[in-house]
Amino acid sequence: MTFVQVIDLKTARVGEMDRLMDRWTEATRGKRTATHSIVGKDRSDSTHVVEIVEFPSYEEAMRNSKLPETDRIFKEMMELCDDVPRFTDLDVVRDEQLNKSAARAFFETVINDRDLDAADGLLSPDYADHDPANAADPLGRRELKEQTGMYLGAFEPVFVIEEQIAEGNLVTTRWTVTGTHSGEYLGLEPTGRPLTITGHTTFRFEDGKIAEGWWNWDQLGVMAQLGLVET
Repeated sequence: MTFVQVIDLKTARVGEMDRLMDRWTEATRGKRTATHSIVGKDRSDSTHVVEIVEFPSYEEAMRNSKLPETDRIFKEMMELCDDVPRFTDLDVVRDEQLNKSAARAFFETVINDRDLDAADGLLSPDYADHDPANAADPLGRRELKEQTGMYLGAFEPVFVIEEQIAEGNLVTTRWTVTGTHSGEYLGLEPTGRPLTITGHTTFRFEDGKIAEGWWNWDQLGVMAQLGLVET
């Protein structure tokens, strides 16, 4: 179970505290078990600082706390604080990254469930789609739905999400798609051949909706599997 430690402190020496955290990060490289750290400063009180540190589990957090580097930095941190910091230990019971869920819904609902109209709720009205395979760049939301419909008819694709990574307002999804050439594609009549395609898609989010997308996939591999090019 993911574990989070919240450190609530008061200090007038925020700059020194920030540099201290930089030293801890460098000193524990290759040793620490912390996976994510967020530091926030209270807008109404510039001396009020909160740090949130994430670990894979409580046990990993305890391993991290026993590092000599962590103990040394903690003692230095105490000297910078105006008062004794308050620690809150939390077992994470829900962790939902909303943009990742919306990206997943595009593949699972729009494509796998064949619900093209669901794209209207996921994509912004001025959505811009970038794909080397597109005849024009970018495609808008309506054109993307039309093209997706073409792929659905040509290949009956099913996406499997292998991995997702979120950074700020970007979500990258690595996927594998399988299908069968059951409809016309680029003038080629159905061959009945099975297809397996790998690729990844990066979506940029704005106001909770997908505003832009970049696709990278093995188009040459598809052509080879259809017998259009020799490998």
